[in-house]
Amino acid sequence: MSERKLIWLFVEGCVAVLLLASSAWSAPNCAPVGGAFMTNIGGFGPNTTLGVITGDIKGAVGVTILGVETGANGTTTVTVQHHLVTETGDTVYIHEAHAIGVFVAPGLFAITNYQFHIFGGTGRFQGATGDMSAIGEADFNTGHLIGRYTGQLCTVASGTP
Repeated sequence: MSERKLIWLFVEGCVAVLLLASSAWSAPNCAPVGGAFMTNIGGFGPNTTLGVITGDIKGAVGVTILGVETGANGTTTVTVQHHLVTETGDTVYIHEAHAIGVFVAPGLFAITNYQFHIFGGTGRFQGATGDMSAIGEADFNTGHLIGRYTGQLCTVASGTP
């Protein structure tokens, strides 16, 4: 049975009622998501990472490092562009993001504030939106990066995002 919604329209003193069936343009299905990511720094070039993402979003993930900026109080901001393909072949589009953290030892970067936004993709991610945050660490001495992400993902397809 499809879900139906009533929409009340008020136009210059007149009232009209529309009965809409649920469709791909209905309110999105939202759910909490979380998991981990693990990449190698320099995965496919000197300013890149390449690895895997697990949990509710599974697949291959990498970033291109666009810039590094030292801020106040010893913080460092790493600006990145994500590349994510799920294990089923869907592409996930993610806005440019900023990983903010501090160096806790030579070459060891603690990521304390990493916010990123999903704005669509292909397959089940077409029309999807989501806000995520992550924490983690990058060891530039060994070339290893690991982190944990949490957030909410909204899809227009029915079922669990």
